[in-house]
Amino acid sequence: MSRPKDYRKPAIFVAGTLLLGGLMVARRRDARGAVVNLLPDQFTQQAASTELSSRPILQHPMPPAAQLLGKLMNLAGSAQPTDGRSNATPSNLSVASALARPLTGFPRGGVRLADRRISGRDGVIPIRIYTPERPATTARPLVVEFHGGGWSVGDLDSADWISSTVARDLDAIVVSVDYRLSPQHPFPAGVNDCFDALKWAAANMRELGASAGRVGVMGESAGGNLAAVVGLLARDEGAPVIHHQALIYPAVDLTMTPRSRQVNAEAPVLNWKATEDFFTSYVGEVDPTQEWRLSPLRAPDKRHLPPALIQVAGHDPLYDDGIHYAEALRAADVQVRLTAYTAMPHGYINMPYLCREAGAAMREIVAEQRRYLCGS
Repeated sequence: MSRPKDYRKPAIFVAGTLLLGGLMVARRRDARGAVVNLLPDQFTQQAASTELSSRPILQHPMPPAAQLLGKLMNLAGSAQPTDGRSNATPSNLSVASALARPLTGFPRGGVRLADRRISGRDGVIPIRIYTPERPATTARPLVVEFHGGGWSVGDLDSADWISSTVARDLDAIVVSVDYRLSPQHPFPAGVNDCFDALKWAAANMRELGASAGRVGVMGESAGGNLAAVVGLLARDEGAPVIHHQALIYPAVDLTMTPRSRQVNAEAPVLNWKATEDFFTSYVGEVDPTQEWRLSPLRAPDKRHLPPALIQVAGHDPLYDDGIHYAEALRAADVQVRLTAYTAMPHGYINMPYLCREAGAAMREIVAEQRRYLCGS
């Protein structure tokens, strides 16, 4: 007896393609929002620390395409993790496969991808290595990337566009980490995997093709949290030496309720309820007020951390997280660049075909990485 043909996946793909096409048309018509440097060089340390938190949230009108992204992201990312590493379940695998990739972006041309499995303290950690195809003209740095997704969704594919862009434009070796996900693997599983993968990559950088001896970390949202945490861990353990951290709309304090989580409580892509659900799933039985590896903003000492680029979005519940962390780093004499993408929602850099500012944000990231990782 023949099996009935499942028309759901083709139908979803067609519907998703049409919707994405409409959004891309709307994107071309969108007026650009402002990109504001919140810590210009002429600011004194004292002025920056006293003025940033008291300033209003910088917002420009959100483009129509961005306003529709919430529904599209809910459709593509509504699946719950089944194995602690994937956000797809049998019931909506077709939705995720048909829509997630066009949202998060395809790998850039000129970059070779290689999947590998390495050993961590708790078992095997899948990673993906991005290597520029063109011959190296100078020694390449190493960048280790941690994807977003509220510590409970996302995978290596979701970081392909970001990681391959850095590999191509910076001429770097990029290692993306498929850390374990909650609720099957709550804290500290993700931290352990990310730090173990960072140490492995740094120890094997020459084998990977990164001979510059300089290491950067980067991550968006939950990945920004993990990048900040491993930066603190590496400093405390004395290795590996990290030369730059790029924190993209990071969640840095899982205990507080700053104004931006109230002002942007109903923002598209990420609203306040979803933020709370992600936090609860990841924290598990640990008290986040007593554990700075959950909330790096609460780390008692932030001195001697690597220079940081922090990007925030005007229509993001996590806007103030980035503001507060930049203030804390600047107060500890850490070099910080803080920029606000005022018309964007949370996750804009993960949607490069729909959010015009994603390209500008990546150019800023690569420029800052080149400054600290390439010596020029």
